[in-house]
Amino acid sequence: MANVQIPDALLVKSYVAGDESALATLISRHQSKIYGFIYSKISDRDLSDDIFQDTFIKVIKTLKSNSYNEEGKFLPWVMRIAHNLIIDHFRRNKKMPMYRETEEFSIFSIMTDNSLTVENQMISEQVEKDLKKLIEELPNDQKEVLVMRIYQDLSFKEISELTGVSINTALGRMRYALMNLRKVIDKHQIILTN
Repeated sequence: MANVQIPDALLVKSYVAGDESALATLISRHQSKIYGFIYSKISDRDLSDDIFQDTFIKVIKTLKSNSYNEEGKFLPWVMRIAHNLIIDHFRRNKKMPMYRETEEFSIFSIMTDNSLTVENQMISEQVEKDLKKLIEELPNDQKEVLVMRIYQDLSFKEISELTGVSINTALGRMRYALMNLRKVIDKHQIILTN
């Protein structure tokens, strides 16, 4: 009997009913996956610790207020909370993680001129600003998938889990985001050069 793992949904019910140890079990069960996800996006141990704590503070508040309704989907729900807190962090600090050339996609990685002159650097920064503005014009669901896929380098499986939609829906949103981005570019009559 000791080897049988109590399902997350049952632990959530036990915690809501007053069993504090049930939450400790849930945290220890999923800690490495949730913390690993946060750290992969932040790359700062102290900040990752803070966001991990904030994630579970939000989890506790939601469970205590009896407004949790993700029956059987505890981990994806917690991952979504962590993801939203990461996004909030980058919004507050006015920087998206795309500036880390090593891990994240950057439009400049496809440029052939490796030694950017001051003029080219200014042009590159302007292109990046313009691209961000264009992305802002997309519908929220499409923008979310595009940012998660291109700037955060998440797989469609991860996007599906974090947004709570099927992989096919996430793929569809990405396809529409790219089509709509092309329309926005055409609307603004932006000439893309090779």
